[in-house]
Amino acid sequence: MMSPIQNHSTEADPSRPSLEDAIINPGAVKINVQGAYIVDDQPPTPESPAEEDGVVYERKDIRLPHHTSVVSHVAVDIGGSLAKLVYFTRELSSHSEGGRLNFIKFETERIDRCIDFIKQLKEDHERLNGAAPGELCVVATGGGAYKYYDKLKETLKVDISQEDEMDCLITGLNFFITEIPHEVFSYSETEPMKFAEPNTSVYPYLLVNIGSGVSMIKVSGPKEFQRVGGTHLGGGTFWGLMALLTGATSFDDMLAMADRGDNSSVDMLVGDIYGMDYNKIGLKSTAIASTFGKVLKLKRSAEQRAEDGSDLGEDPEDTPPVQFRHEDMSRSLLFAISNNIGQIAYLQSEKHQLKHIYFGGSFIRGHLQTMNTLSYAIKFWSKGEKQAYFLRHEGYLGAVGAFLKRQPHNWGRRNSVDEASAATQFRENLAQEIKQTRQTEQEKQYR
Repeated sequence: MMSPIQNHSTEADPSRPSLEDAIINPGAVKINVQGAYIVDDQPPTPESPAEEDGVVYERKDIRLPHHTSVVSHVAVDIGGSLAKLVYFTRELSSHSEGGRLNFIKFETERIDRCIDFIKQLKEDHERLNGAAPGELCVVATGGGAYKYYDKLKETLKVDISQEDEMDCLITGLNFFITEIPHEVFSYSETEPMKFAEPNTSVYPYLLVNIGSGVSMIKVSGPKEFQRVGGTHLGGGTFWGLMALLTGATSFDDMLAMADRGDNSSVDMLVGDIYGMDYNKIGLKSTAIASTFGKVLKLKRSAEQRAEDGSDLGEDPEDTPPVQFRHEDMSRSLLFAISNNIGQIAYLQSEKHQLKHIYFGGSFIRGHLQTMNTLSYAIKFWSKGEKQAYFLRHEGYLGAVGAFLKRQPHNWGRRNSVDEASAATQFRENLAQEIKQTRQTEQEKQYR
């Protein structure tokens, strides 16, 4: 099946830098019970850690202006490639009350750096709040919550609370969808960043969480969800193949290479086959017919030219092999993986009759090509009937969900966490109590 991805021009758009900055560095989010808004120009706190190899501080804190009590826990989501950490800091240097949630990620292979950072947070917590040693709790989720449990426990000497990964993902996503304006948005080249208003009537929907692999989860309610599918071709695939093909080691460097690439030099396009658009089935000449489909043909052509040159006294073994630019391979591979995820997401949404599809996970990174490819795939296959959504804190759904699992005192939320379940339980208890009362009264009448 041919790909719907178009081979778009790689020329820079002078209007894009501010857009990229808005998506990748969204600033801070203020939260209170009445409402929330994003403060894009708010600088990081003085306590923000310095970035280093394998460590990225996101600089898009969630601000809690009315939270005055002590938060005695941090949350970490440890995946196969990245460990995402969320922690609270009081704004002691500010005249306003409250504090903020901070976001930082570590490569999982550098988990010792992550644990050392949590240890520093523990020491700061004890120093600032006069807490007894060991009072700080770490809420952990993801596969690493089990794999590294003993290491966390032994090094930090604190309670480690393990939370279910899928449950945390949904809790975190529901919080962002229902609480934070200018958090959820749709993306296209014609309308790059269209924000969706916070919405409590979001169910049902499909979450496509793209980490090292991909999980697709049907969400029918705040506590009602089911993993309906996924694919092992995810962010880890892109990272691994790019390391083999180009020698690059940084995920962000790989994405930057894709920005500079031209996939048409390695991909076979519809125009390469037909010489024109294939209008009958709705494919433009720039649509990708085969990822990396030109590579073998170009290599054979180069070998044939070398053989032809040997009649003139040239040695074919001295002829350099055909070279493919790392940037072009990166762009092709990013398109291939993103479109594959988008097509499977569409099929799952069609099977389960879901119109709204939310893409999360650290693979996206606010990257324009990735979002455009996913969004275009959903629009193409659904003929515009389904909508793809993205988040400005897309990589921290699980970590935020884990943080919310251990609720601080006076933590203000309206619709995202357990209030609906609590109200339902209250009504059920009340109905049962009324039923028992009536039954008792009837028994008295027959006596």
